[in-house]
Amino acid sequence: MSNHFETDLPQNPANYAALSPITFLTRTAFVHPQRTSVIHGKRRWTWAETYQRCCKLASALSKRGIGKGDTVSILAPNIPAIFEAHFGVLMTGAVLNTLNIRLEAETLANIFEHAETKVLLADREFSPLIKEALAKVNRKILLIDIDDPEIESGEFLGEIEYEDFLAEGSVDFEAVLPEDDWQSVSLNYTSGTTGIPKGVVYHSRGAYLLSTGNVLAWEMPHRPVYLWTLPMFHCNGWCFPWTITLLAGTHVCLRKVTAKNIYDSIAEHRVTHLCGAPIVMNMICSAPQEEQRELPHRVEMLTAAAPPPPTVIARMEEAGFNVTHVYGLTEVYGPSVVCEWQEDWAQQDKSTQAQLKGRQGVRYHVLEGLTVADPETMKPVPADGETMGEILMQGNIVMKGYLNNPVETEQAFAGGWFHTGDLGVLHPDGYIELKDRSKDIIISGGENISSVEIENVLYQHPDILEAAVVARPDEKWGETPCAFVVPKSAAVLNENEVIQFCRTKLPGFKIPKNVVFSELPKTSTGKIRKSVLREQAKQL
Repeated sequence: MSNHFETDLPQNPANYAALSPITFLTRTAFVHPQRTSVIHGKRRWTWAETYQRCCKLASALSKRGIGKGDTVSILAPNIPAIFEAHFGVLMTGAVLNTLNIRLEAETLANIFEHAETKVLLADREFSPLIKEALAKVNRKILLIDIDDPEIESGEFLGEIEYEDFLAEGSVDFEAVLPEDDWQSVSLNYTSGTTGIPKGVVYHSRGAYLLSTGNVLAWEMPHRPVYLWTLPMFHCNGWCFPWTITLLAGTHVCLRKVTAKNIYDSIAEHRVTHLCGAPIVMNMICSAPQEEQRELPHRVEMLTAAAPPPPTVIARMEEAGFNVTHVYGLTEVYGPSVVCEWQEDWAQQDKSTQAQLKGRQGVRYHVLEGLTVADPETMKPVPADGETMGEILMQGNIVMKGYLNNPVETEQAFAGGWFHTGDLGVLHPDGYIELKDRSKDIIISGGENISSVEIENVLYQHPDILEAAVVARPDEKWGETPCAFVVPKSAAVLNENEVIQFCRTKLPGFKIPKNVVFSELPKTSTGKIRKSVLREQAKQL
């Protein structure tokens, strides 16, 4: 039997358009042409000027033969060029590949080959790295140097400088909008703490929806002033290049992320919003008094990566920041779960509020499914806040898959859900709480120990700045917790003192058997490289 609602109601250009974040720029440039779009050092641009620059970038790329399905890579810190690439590259129909600026040459060369990069935009600060990487590549890549006036540039390696390249383009370029919003728009390589990076493919629909989902999850107003402390190369800056543009906000670029630069930028530009890993929060609230500035108003901060210790959240609140905790992965465009505030939490004391904010929370408005389940049976765990399972996701903001990697893609989507590889619990109120990466769980004498639980206790010590806990092989117990600790600058700590502190807050089998005082190796997005620490623990 035919569906009479579908009869003679065809899809056509009048009633259907593929979702694309390009339309955020065209609307904002039309409605708010004279509002400030981008601030970088002493320079300012309006939305009309930014739109023209993006058109010229797209036009110049098109003249060089770049179009649908081609890969354009960029290696740069948070400067205007990487922001403009988030529109200019997409306007050609090509795929944007933002690169981690802390990768070594060998990995970059592998990415260029795997992604089939045709054009590389590269900040000249990284000229030695680019030179070494390109020497390992067997394909022809058009190299465009970005000469940022904010620093002394390195060696000129490319065929042309970025501003000269823009001059080749036309402001009248007409964007190539996707015919289908399943069209690939971005390629991000995982910044995980172990293994070879996998190429995560984003589609236009997901980029559009996560960008709007950020507005809803963070309850963002129109025309925010956003400080770029989160790397734009990481999950396309959690899609915030598109989100802030949608809201006709102002992008404040920050080439070097330091506490002083953050405080100065907030004071000078009246920043309203910023994002960052817990390491950035730690940097802000542990800054020397002479680097701090009085905040012009309460500043909204979105944090993710490793679960932030409640003590750090509490210190940020005291410093004048309102912290919202989100959770996600490269495979879901960045944040997809938010610890949404409940009004009755305001009745709790500050310590309890910080603990509640430390949970990962509930699904974004634009994520269709979120559950904690046994990864083998796919049966959800009880909502008791104790039974651990794997966090699984479904919906439009889940990646298309891993580029040229069908085996890993199939494993990631087993059972019709995206498997995060993260272990967590489901609380009675429906909020999830991350307990560990599946590979980071410590199994001691048959007991599962969450390294995050021990880390949260260590962060409560008044003289500990940073902490990480990993498994150390043990003949009797199989594994025991080993803590790596960074003391505060003036603090004098010893192993016994730390162990005794943990003894007052943890059962015996969870207490670290070893404490090592050293710097913590991290990825560029603030994730602690626990694989490195595990190897160090084995040598103890």
